Amino acid sequence: MKIEQLLVQHFYNTREVTLQGMGTFTLSFDFIMPSEKDKDAEMPENAISFKYDAKAAEDDTLINYIVEQTRKMKSLASADLDSYLTLGKQFLNIGKPFTIEGLGMLVKNQQGEYEFTQGHSFNSKLETAAVALKEKREEADISFASESKKKPDVKKGILIAALIIGLALVGTAAWYFLWRNEHKTEPPVVVKEIVPDTTKTVSIVPDTVSIIKPDSASTKDGYTFKVVFMVTPNKAAATSRMNVLTYRGHKIIMYSKDSILYKLAEPFTLPLADTSRIKDSLNNFYYLGKAFIELK
Repeated sequence: MKIEQLLVQHFYNTREVTLQGMGTFTLSFDFIMPSEKDKDAEMPENAISFKYDAKAAEDDTLINYIVEQTRKMKSLASADLDSYLTLGKQFLNIGKPFTIEGLGMLVKNQQGEYEFTQGHSFNSKLETAAVALKEKREEADISFASESKKKPDVKKGILIAALIIGLALVGTAAWYFLWRNEHKTEPPVVVKEIVPDTTKTVSIVPDTVSIIKPDSASTKDGYTFKVVFMVTPNKAAATSRMNVLTYRGHKIIMYSKDSILYKLAEPFTLPLADTSRIKDSLNNFYYLGKAFIELK
């Protein structure tokens, strides 16, 4: 279940939720939750209020609810929530609204504060989903120790074994082709050195391959190029994103030249001719068209 859905469920269960760095949402006690039969229930005016607070801390009750529903570690639940809210703040900083389905919409005004507009629709399935999940969990806790052991399903075992063998063959073939590509002789790549002009401001344009002559640092780091997929002034957001991707098995590095912009990148030791192919592959599977190449 998505973080947004869990957030809204927790809000309607407790009638209050705080989002770090944004503020607190409160549900009026005059509002009565509609029954499951009211499929087209509408939210009355001013049922939800919002108090802006840029210094709002993380809501421990919300984190605990996410842990309870997803069975994740508390640190991972906190990182997932932080990633969701960081994305919302990025929308707000570029003038776009941040919509939370089931609550309403946040926008950033000229004073830099967040203003809330309540939504008019109410999804009664939010509460039903939480109840169904709880019932399912209770059923899983029932003991069947008194029942006789079932006979092993031979056909099922054969299918599982065949599936494992098939996956092993696919993995071996994939490793072979990757190894072949890495050791394939590539034509020499002509790299044109670009001398930076210190009198002008250089802006980073996504989906652009920046070919810069590698310095001695790149040789010591042991990679030929890196795919940059996140540039942000928020060090905490960059650190959180790096921890999440590192936990999922990615090799991620974070660096900053001026302590103003922080970059997240994935290093590679492949030939320079593979930069475009690697960037396109990562854009398709992970970075949604926002990655670009740097050689230093």
